[in-house]
Amino acid sequence: MTRNWAGTYAYTAPRIVPVWSEADVLRELAGTEGRVHALGTRHSFTDLPDTTGTLLDLAGLEGGFALGDGTVRVAAGTRYGVLAAWLEERGLALHNLGSLPHISVAGATATGTHGSGDRNGVLTTAVRGIRFADADGEVREVRRGDADFDALAVGLGAYGVMLSVDIETQPSYRMRQDVYRGVSWDAALAALDAVTGAGYSVSVFTRWEEESIGWVWVKSRIDSDDQPVPADLLDGVLDVDAEPLGELADVTELRGVPGPWMLRLPHFRLDGTPSFGDEIQSEYFVAREHAPGALRAVRDLGDAIRPLLFVSELRTAAADELWLSPASGQDVVAIHFTWRNDPAGVATVLPRIEESLRMFGARPHWGKRHGFDRAAIERVHPRLADARAVYERLDPRGRFLNVHLERVGVREER
Repeated sequence: MTRNWAGTYAYTAPRIVPVWSEADVLRELAGTEGRVHALGTRHSFTDLPDTTGTLLDLAGLEGGFALGDGTVRVAAGTRYGVLAAWLEERGLALHNLGSLPHISVAGATATGTHGSGDRNGVLTTAVRGIRFADADGEVREVRRGDADFDALAVGLGAYGVMLSVDIETQPSYRMRQDVYRGVSWDAALAALDAVTGAGYSVSVFTRWEEESIGWVWVKSRIDSDDQPVPADLLDGVLDVDAEPLGELADVTELRGVPGPWMLRLPHFRLDGTPSFGDEIQSEYFVAREHAPGALRAVRDLGDAIRPLLFVSELRTAAADELWLSPASGQDVVAIHFTWRNDPAGVATVLPRIEESLRMFGARPHWGKRHGFDRAAIERVHPRLADARAVYERLDPRGRFLNVHLERVGVREER
């Protein structure tokens, strides 16, 4: 039985086919009938990448690196950490990375996955072009600025199988990571921008305790390796011995040690095991102006949340114009939950969290556990109908439909 990386979702597709080249993908699409979907590095926690037909496993569709005019072309199944290492060897970098460098380029960009940073867009905002295979096994390409690009960039596998992605690059840079402890909820909620703007990329790890917000993990771009950082953050202090994720192994180096961007932006090392494992994840995005109220609402549920929780993480992303991006049209604060593997308990608490966040227009992460249906998604994603129309036009036979896409209204029901 094939499961996601954490082991908490089992794929039900009756046929799973590994593909190692674009030719494999095209041959499978042209030579078969029925529904098809693409599977990346298995970092979804739902049935989003599943199908009742053939599941194309893209994990072997790697590499194919080619530099262009300020871009790199990379095969869809390539993990971000592999791409980052290749770029660093050539003095190049990306604008951001997710917390796990193990995620694939296609899967991460197609679901609006993100890192953090008040001025940093989700990973998809660096995409300049997408090559994909359509329902007939023909190669098509869409570029930023084309009529359909803003619908297809965060496309959830709803219109085809991604083959390669062109991503913006920039010159390499160096970073350091520092952790602050003791920032109170009162201080943080009164000056949230001071917390999330304390570095190039900032993550807050919390368990929704009464007084302290938890650990503030600040990732700073530096011009020199001896560049100092502040000793205080609001009413919190720098802690050179802090371990914001407990004693988890395989965390990237902390304590202010300078290093290249690709070894500091992620939370975990590519050569190690990511996160806690045996876990379920959920995440919701609220507009920045609503973030203090939304955080207070979730904090009020702390007693119900904590017994099920490993940790929560708060991050930010800058607004973009991609129709199904979690940051479409608004700067956002992301409220993430890494749950223990307790499906019944998570199923009990998620409706309470979603109800508490409803008044703030919270959007769920497409690839993580949530309870939103079509009506709920339509309330928070104003371009949903427009995106759906594009997908229906590109795939009128419905080859790339699945139960999940129908349930959330990304595709019409058949």
